[in-house]
Amino acid sequence: MDHRVNHELSPMACPHTLADVDLFGPGAAEHWYEAYPILHDAAPVARLPGQGLTPDRDAFILTKYADIARVVRDWERFPPTLSLLVAQIQQSGKMAREMPDIDAMVQSIVALRPTPELWRAHRQQLTDPWVGPGAKRHEAMIRGHVDDLIAGFADRATIDFVADFARPLPQRTMASVLGFPLEDVTQLAIWGNAQVMSYVHGCGHNNVLTAEQTAEKFRLLAGFSDYVRDKVREKRAAPRDDMISFLTQVRYEALDRKLSDDEINGIVYAMVIGGLETTQYALAEQAQIVCETPGLFDRLKADRASIRPFIEEGMRLRSPTQGLSTRITSRDEVFQGVEVPAGSTLHLRWAAANIDPEEFEDPLTLKLDRKAVTRHLAFSAGPRVCPGAGLSRLEQTIAWNRLCDGLDGIAYAPGNTFLHQPGIMLGTMELKLELEPAA
Repeated sequence: MDHRVNHELSPMACPHTLADVDLFGPGAAEHWYEAYPILHDAAPVARLPGQGLTPDRDAFILTKYADIARVVRDWERFPPTLSLLVAQIQQSGKMAREMPDIDAMVQSIVALRPTPELWRAHRQQLTDPWVGPGAKRHEAMIRGHVDDLIAGFADRATIDFVADFARPLPQRTMASVLGFPLEDVTQLAIWGNAQVMSYVHGCGHNNVLTAEQTAEKFRLLAGFSDYVRDKVREKRAAPRDDMISFLTQVRYEALDRKLSDDEINGIVYAMVIGGLETTQYALAEQAQIVCETPGLFDRLKADRASIRPFIEEGMRLRSPTQGLSTRITSRDEVFQGVEVPAGSTLHLRWAAANIDPEEFEDPLTLKLDRKAVTRHLAFSAGPRVCPGAGLSRLEQTIAWNRLCDGLDGIAYAPGNTFLHQPGIMLGTMELKLELEPAA
């Protein structure tokens, strides 16, 4: 089966030269992996004139591993774009919650983690025990969700892997981690989609929404804030073994006080944004890699130790988040011989860095014996590495172990288009698979 049929269905033509490359236009997702080698060779630092934070400043797309790794590890030299907004809010003298179009997550950042030091403390005490290194506590819970989903399609020969497995697994998992009832997952998914609206429907490298889209986003999220506040009140009164209960009771050592309802709301907002998308997209792309690699499923089934490198290589080869404009240059810089003035926006194209031939030998090949297999940038790196990486890796590991337990093989079913959603995520919209139950 030609899994490149999506190229023919894209409104954009496949790029052959640098002049053809457009990472952000309609249909671009179908051609990203043809564009990256062109950028590596012809424009590893690509200028976007007038697309910086103000019209008199430029943005630059970085695609080389060494450049992006240097940027993400140096907070002071390449401050996060969000830090400028935080500084602006602090200088205004206003409370963040009083300012229009400032969502709960930004409000929480201003209050709890506006500096690198507080960012690190916030992570170590408030999130690591639940979605970082402490995610192992959820192993039995995740296994239960995986088994329930597999049981749901056990008697079916064909499934939509996205709708039946890859999407509901992180939705159920994050609901359980936070302490939301599973019957609310459908509504939580609607709110989750609203939270990531800019990353899916926003225009350009800055993911800009129209005024109408922004208004709709905040209208939807008003209901989410009310829902979370209700749950926070419930759990303050009767705490249980979940993350929101923990946040209602903990004394935040860095500020020597407990957290307010608004601050907890912002933390929950961030957890939902980060906890749903990456895992869904990673699982769907990994399933495609299995279908396209003869003998791979048999190897995973026979040697469960190979599942971990398979997951890491899958995220390297097909990064869930392709790139984000998350950093600013604090001084004049030079990348790959290109001068980048102070105040420029850097669009970090993690997906391109993860197939950089100067960093990864034979970069487009899945290698289960690749050395330092976790050094990819799918979760970024440095002090702002994705806080939920531990939870996502655990979900993926359990998912493939249980799929190997329950199946003897998977293959593409007829009718796949392999089309991806718009935006900057590598999100396959549907994936029809034929399943071979275990003997």
